[in-house]
Amino acid sequence: MDETQKKMMAEGSSANTMEAAEKTETIGGYAISTFCPNQYLVRNNENARYGQLIHTSYYSKTCEKNRNVNILLPANYTDTKKYPVLYVLHGIFGDEYSMVGDENSGIPITIANMIAEGIAKEMIVVFPFMYASKTKEQCTAIDIENVLAYDNFVNDLVDDLMPFLAENYSVAEGKENTAITGFSMGGREALAIGIQKPELFDYVGSIAAAPGLVYAKDWAMEHPGQFDEAQLVFRNEKPKLLMVCCGDSDKTVGTFPKSYHEIFMKNGVEHIWWEIPGSDHGDPAISSGIYNLVKELFK
Repeated sequence: MDETQKKMMAEGSSANTMEAAEKTETIGGYAISTFCPNQYLVRNNENARYGQLIHTSYYSKTCEKNRNVNILLPANYTDTKKYPVLYVLHGIFGDEYSMVGDENSGIPITIANMIAEGIAKEMIVVFPFMYASKTKEQCTAIDIENVLAYDNFVNDLVDDLMPFLAENYSVAEGKENTAITGFSMGGREALAIGIQKPELFDYVGSIAAAPGLVYAKDWAMEHPGQFDEAQLVFRNEKPKLLMVCCGDSDKTVGTFPKSYHEIFMKNGVEHIWWEIPGSDHGDPAISSGIYNLVKELFK
């Protein structure tokens, strides 16, 4: 951990919400805001147009059935232009609606406000249903069988969902135009997918990542681990940007996200890490992670 990160964590843990909201630290050349600025959190920008959320389905060869997905098109979407794509992954027991929010707040509102202010590029945002099982429709427990269905999402994403997007929407392909992030189990899988498929994603984010990327034992189960610690590296290709964050008061995933940061540090993997003071498992950590990632995408 470099001195800037130590300073940010030390100051962030003692700052009150107002002070932290105004705090911006430069880490690894990127300006990281402790919290998403309030003006981007709600539908209150008269100049913003909020795009179209399309709920649709695609056939998954991986799961041998149709699967649901929400696709957010930017307000000025046109087939004559190619758009980069951000995939946003939900937590355990979630679905394609879990990370969408409502008509007045949530990730689509935040991104639309940022686009309207010119601090984010126009993009397509995809909210998949991440539980990729052939035999079950929804996660039923926190156990090995169910967790493996989340681990299987990488195959559904690469072999089924991404081709569906390319065929049906005006997508700018190539890793420089593709990003992935997620929350909790989605944060863990975003990291796993980024490591497994570095040729496909130039931007990888992770918010309050669940345990299990490497061997772990938590309050719910013993996780065998998707990787050994030494495998948490990008050997042939690496993303342009890797961001990892978590609330410093997260009672669900605890210090597991920080442990991933420490493994990345040990393995020499360039990444950005910060903690959101006072945040439990949810907002404001989610909005901070989304804001800081989205403003750097596709540049």
